[in-house]
Amino acid sequence: MNNSTLSPSLLCTISDVERDTGVAKETLRVWERRYAFPNPGRDPFGERVYSTDQVQKLRLVKRLIDMGFRPGKVIGCTVAELQALAEKTTASARPRPRGPTPDLQPFLDLVRNHQSDTLRRKLSQALLVMGMRNFVIELMAPLTIAVGDAWACGDLGVWEEHLFSETMQMVIRSAIFSVPAMNAASSGLRPRIVLTTMPQEKHGLGLLMTEALLAAEGAACMSLGVQTPLPDIVEAAHGLQVDVVALSFSTSVNTRQVLDSLKELRARLPETVEIWAGGGNAALRRRAPEYVQVLSLHDIAGALADWRLRMRD
Repeated sequence: MNNSTLSPSLLCTISDVERDTGVAKETLRVWERRYAFPNPGRDPFGERVYSTDQVQKLRLVKRLIDMGFRPGKVIGCTVAELQALAEKTTASARPRPRGPTPDLQPFLDLVRNHQSDTLRRKLSQALLVMGMRNFVIELMAPLTIAVGDAWACGDLGVWEEHLFSETMQMVIRSAIFSVPAMNAASSGLRPRIVLTTMPQEKHGLGLLMTEALLAAEGAACMSLGVQTPLPDIVEAAHGLQVDVVALSFSTSVNTRQVLDSLKELRARLPETVEIWAGGGNAALRRRAPEYVQVLSLHDIAGALADWRLRMRD
């Protein structure tokens, strides 16, 4: 790259790129050696500098890697090819709605315009009108998918997706706390369910949706949040004397990691503790092990009813 043809204002340092894309400096250097991309120039001090075009492509590469692609499969693609691949992948992973599609555009506009206070107020109003179950299934779930699609295709920045997630979490967490079953740890309600994700899974909205539906159905929910080490999940299951461990797996986690983690968890949990799992990961759709009950949001009420029926028999 000939730096003399570029304005210094259009060049980013390696620290800028790391901060802007989420790709570590060490990874950028490895990709440079292994794939000849990115191909930085050098400033007068010999330090790496990157063009805005390279940064744009790196953002797309990082998004696709987060969606489960390997670097070697995507780094050689053009920006247009990466955008098309992101759109195709998000469309194929998107579940088909079972009912009428809600009007999500006003909420998406609030996200794009960074009006988080208004977004929180509108979501809270919708929750009051719709009720917990309908809000989660008919609005929260499709809106979360729409925001994720916009991020994957480059229409929203990472920070904008985070802003949406934090706003949504505030709304739904407040609603969960208002459910009487939240005090179930000492009330004897069943089943007792611990909710979390494996260390590789950092996305928590799916878990929160599940918790909201479980709590609304009278289950005793105890959330550990995201990225809990497997030994700690096992310890929590013993310490809290749970009936079910509920896990969420997004498309960003490698399918082999999902299956290996579930296998190890099953081996370390008491036989009486069931494993429920949900999310868009392909491992759950194609080849989920028989000892895992795979649930969509629509299945939760039925799964609870079935569990309670089995316990009475």
